[in-house]
Amino acid sequence: MAEIHRSFNRRDFLRRAGVAGAAFGVGVPSRVLGANDRIRIGTIGVGGRGSHVTGYFARIGEETGGVEIAAVCDVWRKRVNLNKKRFHCDGYLDYKELLARDDIDAVLIATPDHWHATMAIEAMKAGKDVYLEKPMCHTIDEARRLVETVKETGRVLQVGSQTTSADQWYKAKKAIADGMIGQMIMSQGSYHRNSPNGEWNWPIDPQAGPNAKGDEYIDWKMWLGPAPERPYDPDRYFRFRKYWDYSGGIATDLFYHVVAPLNICWGEPQFPYRVTASGGIYVFKDREVPDTFHLMAEYKKGHSLVLSSSMANSQHIPGLIRGHLGTIIMVEHGMFERYAPYITVRPDYSERKSRNVITEEYAAKWGTVDIRIPVKRADMLADHIKNFLECIRTRAKPHLDVETGAKAQVVITMAVEAYRQNKVLFFDEANWKVLDHPPEKA
Repeated sequence: MAEIHRSFNRRDFLRRAGVAGAAFGVGVPSRVLGANDRIRIGTIGVGGRGSHVTGYFARIGEETGGVEIAAVCDVWRKRVNLNKKRFHCDGYLDYKELLARDDIDAVLIATPDHWHATMAIEAMKAGKDVYLEKPMCHTIDEARRLVETVKETGRVLQVGSQTTSADQWYKAKKAIADGMIGQMIMSQGSYHRNSPNGEWNWPIDPQAGPNAKGDEYIDWKMWLGPAPERPYDPDRYFRFRKYWDYSGGIATDLFYHVVAPLNICWGEPQFPYRVTASGGIYVFKDREVPDTFHLMAEYKKGHSLVLSSSMANSQHIPGLIRGHLGTIIMVEHGMFERYAPYITVRPDYSERKSRNVITEEYAAKWGTVDIRIPVKRADMLADHIKNFLECIRTRAKPHLDVETGAKAQVVITMAVEAYRQNKVLFFDEANWKVLDHPPEKA
């Protein structure tokens, strides 16, 4: 199929997005898959992350014969043409042309955050399953609409935080359910990085842009889509995570990898009740988002979440969950995306009788010293993609389904808003509303 590029203004965008569901036909699958049929994948957004994850899909296809890359799409023609050659597939500048194909079963969406929800919703209404890179979306209302669309269409949506396919979270979930730490009190984690030029300052191609010819052409209006209209700015295009219009900075890029697996550990994914945040731009002055950011949230079930981060210091703190009777340390090194060979359950035992909360019954069952529970080693991204592909065939719920993804998204997005508004915010779960006061009891 021929590559065609189209530009459109904000009025075009709003009109076209509004009629997309009617045009595609809600819930109608592109085709019925047989047991031996290859799953045909289309990727929207083939920058660094998109092309990397597409490569994993392609490799699994080569190993199993069950997957094929059918098409790629990007607003930068250079990326389209490079990935067309790499994956021997068709390419587009307009994602709607990819979604219109009835021979594509599922799409990988790896665009900037502000496009995630719109594209995922249109894809599901076009009868396609969706592997949606983290964060799941850009706003809380988008999270709500994604949950509703999955229910309406029956499509499979896997949020692409691959660490949720690692073993340690499920081991921790069982340990908590078994009573090894008693009543849960607090979860903590971090995400820290450091570099001379600052995080997200990826290279800029000075030849590329909306007025360029040939491979260097970028469809800037398409890239902006639902974001506020602005003149072309290469820093915003190549380094979008530094700007509020398209990203939540550390919170949405990195805290998602912490909050999503913690929700799995808790046994029941939960919406927050109260959220606040702090931090600032302390070192790297070239951005709107903070280079240092901290989140604190409380949950109705009686536990807290505390996360710290900086893009100007690389020392993590351990990722763990505290209970009244013990603590589970899931990642001693603190890096939630990296392999940990075991989790540690540490009973809260004290030699001082007056301070010892461990009962004889607990000690008889679990002991009073550290317990190491082995974690199987695996390629998290490969496992996450394989889980998605299996769910396409079985229609089962994936590891990071839309409901769990939404609960992680809400606390993160609320933290961003709390920081920007300098407020403590509350979540009205029944109405999906963020308030600056506690919600009224039903």
